Amino acid sequence: MMSVTIDAVMTGKARAFGDKGEPSAIAKTRVDGGRRVGLLGIEGDEQGDPTVHGGPDKAIHHYPRDHYPFWTERLEGHALLGTPGAFGENISTTGLIETEACIGDRYRLGSALVEISQGRQPCWKLGHRFGIASVPATVVKTRRSGWYYRVIEEGEVAAGDTLALVARPLPQWSVGRVFGLLIGGKGKGEPAALRELALMDQLATSWRARAEKLLS
Repeated sequence: MMSVTIDAVMTGKARAFGDKGEPSAIAKTRVDGGRRVGLLGIEGDEQGDPTVHGGPDKAIHHYPRDHYPFWTERLEGHALLGTPGAFGENISTTGLIETEACIGDRYRLGSALVEISQGRQPCWKLGHRFGIASVPATVVKTRRSGWYYRVIEEGEVAAGDTLALVARPLPQWSVGRVFGLLIGGKGKGEPAALRELALMDQLATSWRARAEKLLS
């Protein structure tokens, strides 16, 4: 089974963000030592708007460090890309990307057990964080989305721990494929795939509803 090393663990507190001062915890910083992993995420982490971020289906956000060279070139060496956390991620690794990770994958994250529930749908906050409004659209176009985990078993995680795959029940449903169908505009041309996604227990509830909506 595949495993990668966790390069960094990051958390953030909700603060005023954007022109209207909306709360956001997108600014994550690296933490030292082990942190408890609970059903709603990593100890010390917050979400600014719990109606669209966080909750059991989006407890932990993972963004591949593999994409940073692409973004560094695209965004002309933006200062945020010098360290992990630029995309508001909690977990940073190299060696696992959206075309390889699958919905329903279960990983041992340190001592916790987590399951991939959905890709990360970008919003305006990502563009505002970089000061470049086109960033969310580029995420959608390139499918460099990252993904979310739900927590199956609580535990502890620290930088240097291993993220190890323990089960892959849905190898045909990569994060990249599902993101393309539900967010990237491919779904209307593949109704059979949407019907499968709408009934997929491992897929986040909101994305199952999105699949149903695209079928109507």
